[in-house]
Amino acid sequence: MAADPEPSPLPPAPTPSGRLRRLARGALADITPLRTSPHYRRVWFGQTVSSVGQQMTAVAVSVQVYALTGSSFATGLVGLFSLVPLVVFGLYGGAVADTVDRRKLGLLGSAGLALVSVVLAAQAALGLQHVAVLYAAVALQAVCFAVSSPARSSMVPRLVPADQLPAANALATVSMNLGLTVGPMVGGVLIGIWSYQAAYLVDALAFSATLYAMWRLPAMLPLGERKGRASVLDGLRFLRDRPNLRTSFLADLAAMIFGMPRALFPALAVGFYGGDARTVGLLVSAPAVGALAGALFSGWVGRVHRHGLAVISAVLAWGLAIAGFGLVRNLWLGLLLLALAGCADTVSMIFRNTMMQVGAPDDMRGRLQGVFTVVVAGGPRLGDFESGTVASLTNPAFSVVSGGLACVAAILLLTARWPGFARYDARHPTP
Repeated sequence: MAADPEPSPLPPAPTPSGRLRRLARGALADITPLRTSPHYRRVWFGQTVSSVGQQMTAVAVSVQVYALTGSSFATGLVGLFSLVPLVVFGLYGGAVADTVDRRKLGLLGSAGLALVSVVLAAQAALGLQHVAVLYAAVALQAVCFAVSSPARSSMVPRLVPADQLPAANALATVSMNLGLTVGPMVGGVLIGIWSYQAAYLVDALAFSATLYAMWRLPAMLPLGERKGRASVLDGLRFLRDRPNLRTSFLADLAAMIFGMPRALFPALAVGFYGGDARTVGLLVSAPAVGALAGALFSGWVGRVHRHGLAVISAVLAWGLAIAGFGLVRNLWLGLLLLALAGCADTVSMIFRNTMMQVGAPDDMRGRLQGVFTVVVAGGPRLGDFESGTVASLTNPAFSVVSGGLACVAAILLLTARWPGFARYDARHPTP
């Protein structure tokens, strides 16, 4: 009789260090797009460097306007002067991106942004002391950003495979929030030690990284048959017939309009905490620190299929954290609440962007990215105006708390109006 076969040896038990490595791989952001796509890697690095410079300029403009006027309302107007160009040219820029070489369009917009930073540095060095110059500069910045951003964003699905899009979106969030974290802190230090023009000049130099990355890209003409000039209205009609995509945009607008007290940070730094420009930098950086943490530990997002429910939960968390920030007077507790809000915003952005990229064909992607640009970049500007206006009519604390609670109410109303959004499943996507 044949002898029984020897049992197969059991695999070695995992060591504690091995379990820790597997846990880290599952939790940390997936960097596969950076490893496998040189073009994406260059674009990501260039955008990260440029984002740092742009956020330095944003803080410098805000602090300079407040220093010239002493008015939260005047500081909030910075958002309004950039909002109109963002809305108009964001939609138009998205339509143009669906008909021309997106690489050239991105180059043109980035070069314009660098030039505006040089103009800002010149006005600060000359001591012009005119708020109108600053308002005009931020309007021109908005035009250049609105033209280039849809082109850059709509290229991403051409640079990485479809299964890497969630990871690429998480990495894009890392890039953006590195800028939002490092930029305001460095900008606050530069303003405090030297002057506004130092921040503006560093921003202008930082754009060289983006210009180099865009220059190295191949031509990026839209795929598919192009039937004359792309229409903005076609993009809006496409969005109108996709209720889940439309609700994702409305959810972000609710968070940014009602729950974004950025314009109040100079007044809060002085009134709540007795601080200066460095305190403003900390307040602006805190949401980005939380957002960066959320993006760095985003390895779990690929295992989530209920994207709509994730967006709803994230916007609720954002609104509650902002309302809590308006109630506290301890700087470190306030910074913690802002960081929690930023982490929630990262979760929302990753899933909203993935839903849009899956739901839009390539020849419509520029227009949808144009709408996305209007919402993501224009929403906070409208939020600046809203928070500054409410603060001028009441006080900064009431503006922050009421805005956070209004955000919570708005997302609950959206969920009740379109309940299908909460049921959205990435395994069976219905845009």
